Amino acid sequence: MASRTGSVESSAKARVVLLTLSAGQFLMALDSSVMNVSIATVAEDVGTTVSGIQGAITAYTLVMAMFMIPGGKVGALIGRKRAFLIGCCIYGAGSLTTALAPNLPVLLFGWSFLEGIGAALILPAIVALVAGNFVAERRPAAYGLVAAAGAVAIAVGPLIGGIATTYFSWRWVFAGEVLVVLGILLLARRIADAPIGERRRIDLVGVVLSALGLGLFVYGVLRSDEWGWFQPKPNAPSWLGISLVVWLMMAGLLLIWLFLRWEARLVEQRREPLVDPALLQNKQLTGGLTMFFFQYLVQMGVFFVVPLYLSVALGLSALQTGARLLPLSVTLLAAAVLIPRFLPDVSPRRVVRLGVLALLAGAVVLMAALDADAGAEVVTVPLLLIGLGMGALASQLGAVTVSAVPEEQSAEVGGVQNAVTNLGASIGTALAGSIMIASLTSSFLSSVEQNPAIPESVKSQATVKLQSGAPFLSDAQLEAALDEAGTSSAVTQAALDANAAARLDGLEAALAILAFAALLALFFTHRIPTTQPRSAEP
Repeated sequence: MASRTGSVESSAKARVVLLTLSAGQFLMALDSSVMNVSIATVAEDVGTTVSGIQGAITAYTLVMAMFMIPGGKVGALIGRKRAFLIGCCIYGAGSLTTALAPNLPVLLFGWSFLEGIGAALILPAIVALVAGNFVAERRPAAYGLVAAAGAVAIAVGPLIGGIATTYFSWRWVFAGEVLVVLGILLLARRIADAPIGERRRIDLVGVVLSALGLGLFVYGVLRSDEWGWFQPKPNAPSWLGISLVVWLMMAGLLLIWLFLRWEARLVEQRREPLVDPALLQNKQLTGGLTMFFFQYLVQMGVFFVVPLYLSVALGLSALQTGARLLPLSVTLLAAAVLIPRFLPDVSPRRVVRLGVLALLAGAVVLMAALDADAGAEVVTVPLLLIGLGMGALASQLGAVTVSAVPEEQSAEVGGVQNAVTNLGASIGTALAGSIMIASLTSSFLSSVEQNPAIPESVKSQATVKLQSGAPFLSDAQLEAALDEAGTSSAVTQAALDANAAARLDGLEAALAILAFAALLALFFTHRIPTTQPRSAEP
């Protein structure tokens, strides 16, 4: 029987504890979606490009992925509650820095680094604190409510970002996060600390190997649009005639392999590993982690691509863009909350498969709906399907992974789970962005080459200048640049037509890779259990 040590005794206290932990989960998820509708505005305000903000978004999730597992171990050393509170303080400092950021480097330090480190302490601690504050029979509902808070943040993030950007400033979002952090710190005194057991040292070698491995792999993906996936672009770094992207990804995978071998050696020597390799032999756990990876890869790819279509290709404001994303928010929330409530004994595998199919259908329908004459309304039905799929997955995967191991390993699983989800989010954003830019560039140059109205000298200049990738520009941005360059009206119109067609080609290519990822995920759903899981016994 589970211990009741530190469990919540009164319903009033239970509500406060749940509110506090859910608020922490809400903040961590909010930063993954709140700025996607305001990418162009943020880029202009801090003097950078869309790619620069894409890098900041990706770096935030990458930092979390790199340090999530060590963050869980820090909690084992100093206490889960203390790790949670320190993480909140670091996160709040990052939010304040971001709100005041005058340029991209300061924004990267506040948003990507400080907030990422804070989240790496907070998220694993939340998993353990739920277990330490609620008796066994109440934990599934508690985990579900905390997970729902994350779903709410992803759902309402675009609308919050749109309202703030339209009527105030995107900076107010991060200023508001500081206030929420202060509220969490005030309420956190009612949280009972989770038992931490024997205090052991952190495996520093494992920390370095895992962080470098994940970092090199994702950094390679990030640079693929500038350096080329396999064939190096002109002036891009290469080795043996192959783009450095390939070597970075291979080096990352090698380091991850070495990390796993090192952890296995520590277990053989009866020393404390950063991650117990035996966890990776747990079919239910690895099945849940794999689906988490694919869910966040597709999810964050969609949250990067669709707002760009609405805000740049169609020229909608940040508020209008957020409003157009609301259908996704509605079905995501409905599925995440209603499926566990009305179908408590449904097969998790069936729900997960239907959720993945909904993601696939949404991506394919949206890809088919995009054309030169399409308006903002074409995203409604696809987003309803994508939101439904996200919510269905969110309703099952948390319980699948947490119940796959004994209670004392819940924080360790929490660290691994959050590392996997943030790795998926990081790769999804980077992959969608790089594929989109590569396709846009190829399509734009092809259209320019085939247009007789454009002089050969202009074609040559375009080919040379766009070797590293064409920027994702609105018609107004491109027209302003061409006017400044003094091009003729015929050349300007031809370039605008080519850009409009190339934007759609880029968006369709990004959606195609996301649809492929959703299809690939179906091959791993057999590892999800067919019956609702219960907490594993030691």
